[in-house]
Amino acid sequence: MGAAALLSLALVVGFAAFLVAVLDPPAPSAAETDGIVVLTGGSERVATGFRLLAEGSARRMLISGAHPEAGLAEIATAAGVDPARFAGRVTIGHAAASTRGNAAEAAAWVRGEEARSLRIVTAGYHMPRAMLELRRALPRTELVPHPVPSAVLRAPGALRRPAVWALLLGEYGRYLLARAGLSGLVATRREMRDL
Repeated sequence: MGAAALLSLALVVGFAAFLVAVLDPPAPSAAETDGIVVLTGGSERVATGFRLLAEGSARRMLISGAHPEAGLAEIATAAGVDPARFAGRVTIGHAAASTRGNAAEAAAWVRGEEARSLRIVTAGYHMPRAMLELRRALPRTELVPHPVPSAVLRAPGALRRPAVWALLLGEYGRYLLARAGLSGLVATRREMRDL
């Protein structure tokens, strides 16, 4: 078998393993952590973070990668929760515009909070890449994945839609770039400005 065939086989097997991980993730641990980090990108992620904070899963929360003009009031209201319940417990991060940026933003926040453990809230399909980037930025911090099922992937017949396969293949490609240490090649303009 030639090198190209072996590489193709490795990519197909890797994608199959990636699909299993994102389509059927293990149930999140119920263990309490020092903090919660929500990686923005979907309203369900933020609502899940607020629910976990209200349930006592952690004392503090960072919402990483929020729109530059969004504050706690706008974000909480959009998630359907009363912002007053979370005043002083939620930090809104505006610098990150990529997963690598989320990891840098979380690392800076952890230094200020002295957190030893974090619950990471993001979409299930995004979790492998998020955990990879966060482990690099926070090697001494215990990270607990809390994947949020994607509404797109839960929709009936989702795996028959080309757009869903494009999403999954694109995420797998970004995961491979991150795994190779090349995610910095795709930093956004906003992050370059904030470095």
